[in-house]
Amino acid sequence: MNYFVGVDVGTGSARAALVSSTGKIIKLATCPLEIFNPAQDFYEQSSDNIWSAVCKVIKTVVEGTPGSNIKGIGFDATCSLVALDKNGLPVSVSRSGKDKQNVILWMDHRAQKEADFINRLGHDMLCYVGGKVSLEMQIPKILWLKNNLLTSWDRAALFFDLPDFLTWKATGSESRSLCSLVCKWNYYAEPDDNSGWKEDFFNQIGLQDLKKNNWSKIGNVVKTPGDPIGHGLSAQAAIELGLLEGTAVGTSLIDAHAGGLGMIGCSAPGISNDLTSRLALICGTSTCHMAVNEKKIFVNGIWGPYYSAMVPGLWLNEGGQSATGKLLDHVIDTHPATPTILKALKNNEHIQQYLSTLLQTMAEKKNIQNVSYLTKHVHVWPDFHGNRSPLADPTLKGMVSGLSLSVDEENLAILYLAMIQALTYGTKYILETLSAAGYKIETILICGGLSQNPLFVQIQADVLALPVLCPTERESVLLGAAILGSYAAGEFHSMYSAIKSMGGGAQVVKPQTECYKYHLRKYEVFKKMVQDQKDYDKFMDGEIST
Repeated sequence: MNYFVGVDVGTGSARAALVSSTGKIIKLATCPLEIFNPAQDFYEQSSDNIWSAVCKVIKTVVEGTPGSNIKGIGFDATCSLVALDKNGLPVSVSRSGKDKQNVILWMDHRAQKEADFINRLGHDMLCYVGGKVSLEMQIPKILWLKNNLLTSWDRAALFFDLPDFLTWKATGSESRSLCSLVCKWNYYAEPDDNSGWKEDFFNQIGLQDLKKNNWSKIGNVVKTPGDPIGHGLSAQAAIELGLLEGTAVGTSLIDAHAGGLGMIGCSAPGISNDLTSRLALICGTSTCHMAVNEKKIFVNGIWGPYYSAMVPGLWLNEGGQSATGKLLDHVIDTHPATPTILKALKNNEHIQQYLSTLLQTMAEKKNIQNVSYLTKHVHVWPDFHGNRSPLADPTLKGMVSGLSLSVDEENLAILYLAMIQALTYGTKYILETLSAAGYKIETILICGGLSQNPLFVQIQADVLALPVLCPTERESVLLGAAILGSYAAGEFHSMYSAIKSMGGGAQVVKPQTECYKYHLRKYEVFKKMVQDQKDYDKFMDGEIST
C-alpha cells in the first residue's frame, strides 16, 4: 500500500496525517504553535518553532510505517509572511527586534496605512483582488517592514509565504507556489506566457528594490500546486522528518485552498459533480469561501480571479470572513455564564454542543417550531475584525442589537445562535455577490471545525436554501495536502484524477424550508446594520470636524 503525508500549519497548531491512496486518513498528530501578540492587531510567530512542530507531527504519524511505503508529502499553511537572511536564518519582523519573531501572521493588521496607500494608487493589478488589496496580504506587510523596520528590511534576503517556507525547508528549493503568489503577492498569472511580476506595480508602490537579482527575494521559479519540487526531500530534512531522502514533495497550497482541493471532488447521490457549481467553505479561526470557474470572472470585493491557484486550469475566486470560529469562541469566552457551564460539562461535551442542546430545550418550552426563531429580537453584524468580503473594509466593527441585563446561560445561548446566523448571512452576502457576477452555485461544501457543529451546518442550508455537503473524511485540509504529495509522486496521471479518487463521499444536509422567510427578514436587518454603522461614522466624522 502506498501512503502520503499531508501537513497543515494552521494559526495555532501544526498537524500531519498519514493518508492512503484512497483518501483515508490512517493516523493524525497535532502540535501547538507559539503566537506573539505584542500590541493590538500585531500577531507574530517563529519559523523555527513552526518547523520544529512540523518535524514532531510528521515523525509521529510515520512511525511504524516503512519509509519506502511513503511516496510523497504535501504542505499547506496559513498565508503568513516569513523573513530570512542570506544564510536562511530568521530576521525579526517585530518592533522588539527579536529574530525569533520572524513571521507576520495572516491575521496581523499592522499594514492598514500601506494597504490604503496601495489602493489609492489604483494600479490595474488591483482588479485581481476584487478592487482592493487586503492588509492581510503580503505586499502591504512587506511595505510596512520597509517603512518601519529598516534594519530588518536591509538584512532580509528571502521573503516566503509560509507554505513555500515549508517546502524550502523540506527540499532546499526556493521555488514558490503559484497559489501563494497569485493569491497573496499580487503576482500576475494568465494561461498564456505573460505571467510574472509586474515591474510597474512595484515601482509605483515603492518596492522596486525587490527586482534585484531577478526577483530572488520573493521568487523567480514558480510552480503549479502539486508539481514535484527538485529532487524531493533533502538529506537533512529526511533525517529531521524520519523519512527517506528523495521522497517526493509537492508544491504547496495555502491552508484554505488545501481544504478546497480536499473536498471539492467529494460526491453524494443526487448532487452534481460539476466543480464550478460548488462553493467550498473552509471554516477555522476564519472562513474562506472558494469557487472555481472556467471563465475569468471579476467580482468587486472578492479576491481573484486567480488562474490555477487551486484546481489546475480553472480560475479561483475567494471570499472570506476574518473571524468566524474565533468570533464564536470570543462570545463564549467573554460571557459571564461560561465558567459555570464549563464546570457542569460531562463526558467531554463541548460547550457549543451544550448550547445547541439548550437552544432546542428553550424552543420546545416556548412551543417554537425552529430554534432560529429564538433570535427574533437579537441581531448581529459579525465583523468584529473587519470585513474581508464582499465589502473589503477592514475598519468595520461588530454590532449587536437586542442586548439586555441578563447574564444567564440562556442569554449566552441566544447570543451564540445570533452569531451563527450572522456569520451565515455573511456567507449569503458573498454568495449573492458571486451569483450577480456570473456564478451558478448549486451546492455548499463545508470542512473545518465548524463543519462538526450540526447547528451551524443546518443554518447554512436553511439560510442559503441549498444542500450542504459535509465530507465523510472530515480532515479536508490535511487530505488536500496529501493529494499534493500523491500527485508529485506520480500516483495519479492528473490533479483531477487525484481529486476525484481521494475526495471520498459526503453527508448531505438539506434546507428546512419553513424558516426561509424568517431568515430573509433577518438578512435585510443584517444589511441595514452595516449601512447604519457607516452612517454613524459619517455623522461622527462631520461632528468632529466642526
